[in-house]
Amino acid sequence: MIIAIDFDGTIVEHRYPEIGRELPFAIETLKTLQREGHRLILWSVREGRLLDEAVEFCKARGLEFYAVNRNYPEEKAGHDHFSRKLKADLFIDDRNLGGMMDWGIIYRIVKERISLNELVADCLADDTGREKDRKKRKGLLGKLFS
Repeated sequence: MIIAIDFDGTIVEHRYPEIGRELPFAIETLKTLQREGHRLILWSVREGRLLDEAVEFCKARGLEFYAVNRNYPEEKAGHDHFSRKLKADLFIDDRNLGGMMDWGIIYRIVKERISLNELVADCLADDTGREKDRKKRKGLLGKLFS
């Protein structure tokens, strides 16, 4: 898949124009997705020096993107086929409806190729035997991370 990833609030905490601390497991999850054959595009509002800093931040941690703010590395602004709209299969952004998900959940959705609705339904479904043996039911978050 081609996956577009935002930077501020998604890979790092929001501290724009500075670079915030890396969100737990963000870089490692993205590197794992790359090793599994996914193409990653950094899709950020950052431009110029600020964008270069974000790219270097990731590169210093072993994460290099297929493309940055474009569909493919050779794409140039101003030619007939350039569009700011990416042709990505999936967008990972902290501005998603519902906010930023944990990187473990994001990985599971991508790896298992399931929708968020399927993930939630799976977590809410009763596990016969295992659930019934527990006196205290887990909440949604507990089920997501078990």
